[in-house]
Amino acid sequence: MSLDSLKSAIPDFAKDLKLNLGSVIGNQDKLSEQQLWGTVLSCAIAARSPRVLRELEPEAKAVLSAEAYTAAKSAAAIMAMNNVFYRTRHLLSDPEYNTLRAGLRMNVIGNPGVEKVDFELWSLAVSAVNGCGQCLDSHEQVLRKAGVDRETVQEAFKIASVIQAVAVTLDAEAALAAE
Repeated sequence: MSLDSLKSAIPDFAKDLKLNLGSVIGNQDKLSEQQLWGTVLSCAIAARSPRVLRELEPEAKAVLSAEAYTAAKSAAAIMAMNNVFYRTRHLLSDPEYNTLRAGLRMNVIGNPGVEKVDFELWSLAVSAVNGCGQCLDSHEQVLRKAGVDRETVQEAFKIASVIQAVAVTLDAEAALAAE
């Protein structure tokens, strides 16, 4: 189970995904190893593909410290909740919902166990997978205020987009093969 076996499973019609997967993970120079593999792990979880997660998780676990591994999984978990909540608030036509207290525990955001910038990158990437514009804006603003450049922010959501596309493609192929 590895990045290479995941790439080899991508069908020929999705060759661009194979190439992009290799470049966003294998030829990375914008993100630290922790930022890269935390983004990969949190996005693999968010993509909801058992196969993609099984292939990428061992490599992420081998690179990340125990704290970073837990924090990346925490980013995927908390953003799964927050993305639904804040996306729904945003999509509702009644602005009064934005005045109500959320009442949801989000302690991990304040104390993620890793550098705040790393956790924010992972949260942004998961928000890209989950399609929450409000969360994307919020995490991007925190990152930019912390001095993170746009190219680095974009690397996180490039990883998210490629992992999501690979997950959709491989899961669709598995479903078609089962018919």
